[in-house]
Amino acid sequence: MKNLIKALSQFQNECPIIHKDTKGHNYTYADLPQIFNVINPLLNKHKLCFTQLLENDGIRTILFHVESGEQIESLTTIPLVKLGAMNEYQSYGSGVTYFRRYALSSMLGLVTDKDTDASGASTPASANLNSWYTAVNQVKTLQELEELFESKKAQIAGNQDIIKLFSTRKQQLN
Repeated sequence: MKNLIKALSQFQNECPIIHKDTKGHNYTYADLPQIFNVINPLLNKHKLCFTQLLENDGIRTILFHVESGEQIESLTTIPLVKLGAMNEYQSYGSGVTYFRRYALSSMLGLVTDKDTDASGASTPASANLNSWYTAVNQVKTLQELEELFESKKAQIAGNQDIIKLFSTRKQQLN
């Protein structure tokens, strides 16, 4: 693993902040093509590559060190949710794209942030849905899930995306 870790460290030291230029409904984000434009040349330079495979109800992200064959991987469950007027296939496709971005960003240690340098504005911290997703899915029992929810109630504060994560995990554990 030392070759992969060394290459990943070098990649992270060189990778710039990826600014959020794509507009969502009430937010901005870095889309996959934008992320790929930044990371692909650096991955190649440091002899790294990745793949993301759909597997059961999730996506497996695998990072490879090309020369040594060393790899690390993570599996992210994609919750099945209905999004607005989308049909279930459109909602699932949206979820796949969303979790591809966040799984890859998490694995590579990417920083995506809104560019506020020119305006002097600061961006308020928001709940990191990917971190919540990881925490919720590490829970193994309903009791642990309830304890986590109770202990983080103030941080959740009615955030419907986080509440959906808890609801989906609760269904999985039943």
